[in-house]
Amino acid sequence: MSKVTEIRDPKTLKEVASHLEKTVIRQTKEITKLRLENARLRGQDVSPQTELTLLKEQLEAMRRSMFAASSERRPINDGNSDQDKDEKKPKTGHGPRSQPNLPIEKVVHTLDEDERTCSFCGGELREMGEQYEESEEITAISLEYKILHHCRQKYRCACNAQVVTAPGPVKLMAGGRYSIDFAVQVAEHKYLDHLPLERQVRAMARAGLVIDSQTLWDQIDKLASHLLPTYEALCKEALKAGVIYADETRWQMMTKNKTCRWWAWCVASDTVATYRIFSNRSQDAAERMLGKYERVVMTDGYATYDALVKNHKAKLTVAHCWAHVRRKFIDAEDAYPELSEPAIAMIKDLYKIEKKLPRITPNTPEDERGERLELRHRIRQQESRPKIDEIREWAYENLPNILPESKMGKALSYMLKLWPGLTLFLENPAVPLDNNAAERALRGVVVGRKNHYGSRSKRGTEVAALLYTMMETAKLSGIDPRTYLREAATRAIKNPGTITLPSDLT
Repeated sequence: MSKVTEIRDPKTLKEVASHLEKTVIRQTKEITKLRLENARLRGQDVSPQTELTLLKEQLEAMRRSMFAASSERRPINDGNSDQDKDEKKPKTGHGPRSQPNLPIEKVVHTLDEDERTCSFCGGELREMGEQYEESEEITAISLEYKILHHCRQKYRCACNAQVVTAPGPVKLMAGGRYSIDFAVQVAEHKYLDHLPLERQVRAMARAGLVIDSQTLWDQIDKLASHLLPTYEALCKEALKAGVIYADETRWQMMTKNKTCRWWAWCVASDTVATYRIFSNRSQDAAERMLGKYERVVMTDGYATYDALVKNHKAKLTVAHCWAHVRRKFIDAEDAYPELSEPAIAMIKDLYKIEKKLPRITPNTPEDERGERLELRHRIRQQESRPKIDEIREWAYENLPNILPESKMGKALSYMLKLWPGLTLFLENPAVPLDNNAAERALRGVVVGRKNHYGSRSKRGTEVAALLYTMMETAKLSGIDPRTYLREAATRAIKNPGTITLPSDLT
């Protein structure tokens, strides 16, 4: 029997989907019946209506996950929908984009000699000075590989007492054949553009370079060894911030016999994003990631961070994410639209208030920083706190009427359980509403994981974490990742142990 993923015919896929849906519905009903019988045998008083309600919710959730759009964006409704229904907004476009970073090459097009004759009088057509009809065209120059044959000139004195050889280029490895720029390009293509090494091998072959993936790996492995002191310094730099963002996502470890699930941990500040890849998602892993950090950690509600505080393994303060609370209510929207809509609307109001607050960036002067923090705190007390009280009262009012095992019941319980961390932003004006900064920092890791499937060794996880850290940090600092890698590696090769932070290049 063919796998569903191998079927390409739309009609067959539709029939298989219909059959699977009927099978799921039948099996779910049987499971519900067995649960009722089991509960009665144990002497429990279970209402069939309760089970039926949960069954309908599960089926609706299944249909939504299979066929509905996955976006969290909500339709805009500002009360003028009827008025604007018949009015079509004019289409707008950005037009030609400015390209200040591209070099400009002037190409002059001329007529051939036999075409420079006037079609009216037969006279000669002459050039009209510097008058042209001009236009622009963006073109692509194909990537080119070449062998640089370095000849180091030798010098000697007439006395024959000394012979001096001119210095050559800085080498990635002694006796190596590939340049630092080559290794940086391989790293950039894999960890920034998400191209597996085998795919790079094929692309290089089309450009005339015959190479294998093991050679490419050797280059980025050696590159990472030179950059290790800078990586460790960046990990320490992230933990100097007053508020950091923490998150984790799965990472695959592919061995010869099986594929294991590892975890990529991220700790980010406003200017630095750092990563480590561990074999588990335990408290020990979180403790290794956070070190002795004692300030505010914004998280998604994963219990490990709170457990560190409860078990006295860390003195940090845990803040929680309103974006994750919002997602819980969005998940419950199919079964409880009348309750989800006001919850989502109230959370949206919190974000509207946040847009009024003055932003604090790493470049904000220290005297302005204090003023902005004070203003943020004042606006939150005046506008955000009443909205928070409204959300809490609404939650406690509806909680007794909702099935605890339903999606709405779980959403309410999730929010109230994390309430201290969700309301920390009212007391600390530097704390944001959500953990989206960490999720953005992990986006490249997730896309890379889908393309090159993870790592094949523990050393592979270390190299991936290091290069992701340097490239994502360069992006946060507004520096070209390739320039940052090349400069940091060159400095470290010339003077082993040299640390190069993004601020050193600005």
